[in-house]
Amino acid sequence: MRLANLAGRAALVIDGGAVDVETASDGRFGPDPQVLFDDWPAFAEWAATMTDASSEAGPTRPEAPRDAPAARGGVVGTVPLDVTDLGAPVPRPRQVFAIGLNYAEHAAEAGYPPDSMPVTFTKFPSSIVGQQAVVELPEGNVDWEVELVVVIGREAHKVDRESAWDHVAGLTIGQDLSERITQLQGSAPQFSLGKSFPGFGPTGPWLVTPDEFADRDDLAISCRLSDETMQSSRTSMMLYDVPELLVRLSAVCPLLPGDIVFSGTPAGIGNRRTPPRFLTPDDVLVSEIEGIGTLTTRFTVAD
Repeated sequence: MRLANLAGRAALVIDGGAVDVETASDGRFGPDPQVLFDDWPAFAEWAATMTDASSEAGPTRPEAPRDAPAARGGVVGTVPLDVTDLGAPVPRPRQVFAIGLNYAEHAAEAGYPPDSMPVTFTKFPSSIVGQQAVVELPEGNVDWEVELVVVIGREAHKVDRESAWDHVAGLTIGQDLSERITQLQGSAPQFSLGKSFPGFGPTGPWLVTPDEFADRDDLAISCRLSDETMQSSRTSMMLYDVPELLVRLSAVCPLLPGDIVFSGTPAGIGNRRTPPRFLTPDDVLVSEIEGIGTLTTRFTVAD
């Protein structure tokens, strides 16, 4: 299942079109994408019937006008899927966890040995945006990091590895943007503050449930900056994989439905290049993860 935030409304992405959740469920589930996580098991069960119905009925009609949802083969509420209308799949997470130094090559380029605990900080929720965002660049040195983002679907507290994936609603792409001067100023780094300017948490293009992947623990992950490949790896290269991250995080605090976890970035970020390479208003940042798609972000100068 692929769940999108289409112009602020929850939608299932089916056969190149989008099925409005509220319309298709006759109001059983509302239009707010964030609220769906509060009853994720029930929603996922219903959504599975929709995708099954679509498979039996054939393709939906993406040309259907937005103000007049179409019906075909039992799949109602179909609207065109315009990527410029895609918002963050999880628009208002209560908790945002972010993991640093989770790929050995990135830890090496940053000058840190692998740690005995995942390096954990946060990006404040007000930084979260979606596909095709235009982010204002503050003064300083703004860097990029492509990351696999894990979305919690069922509360997780003191979970074990064997059950960890059962608590995951799905996966999406994240770009962990950082203003490095703010992040590293002072005697103690300000990781969370430097990573939480408006728009510094692009996510998208949609959420993909774990059952959609041939191998959910081994996905190609890459990032291009203005058509130049900057990062390329596989999520199997993470020091702490998704189950282990959930075990370590949930051992300290409950992970709540609709929370998100930025799971770390591979090598190739801007401040470790020679010379350093930081974002400019002319750049287009495109991140890609196998089985999910691409996430595109553009930039402008802050007023």
